[in-house]
Amino acid sequence: MATPTDTVTLERRIPARPETVFGFFTDREKWLSWMGADGVFSFEPGGSYRTRITAGNIATGRFLTVEPPERLVFTWGWETGSGPVAAGSTRVEITLEPVPEGTLLHLVHSGLPSEEACVTHAEGWQHYVDRLASRAEGGDPGPDTWLREPAD
Repeated sequence: MATPTDTVTLERRIPARPETVFGFFTDREKWLSWMGADGVFSFEPGGSYRTRITAGNIATGRFLTVEPPERLVFTWGWETGSGPVAAGSTRVEITLEPVPEGTLLHLVHSGLPSEEACVTHAEGWQHYVDRLASRAEGGDPGPDTWLREPAD
């Protein structure tokens, strides 16, 4: 089966229980420990969020589905910065599957408007899922180098 051209998919094995990993998607401080500098979140179906991911890039959307500890669906887009993905215009689905060594995270980001948007979001999700995995494993991914303010 071919992958749709408007979709980014990513899988990652994380040596932590699904309940632990899920917490990093539904707790403000935990979320910001792996992605973003600040933000306001309402982690419930219909609840909105607004978060500054990197300098000048603010993502906004709504949580559509919150099913602990296995599934989270939210809309995604950029209020400012990061190109042609309008605020809340795409959909991110996270599923967490228990496996003997912890959790298999499946991420599907669909509705992206172009191949370029797919490439940049695939890069971004890989970066942030790596940081999430480090946090969920009890590690510290260090400062997020993507948060630096642009040079004048």
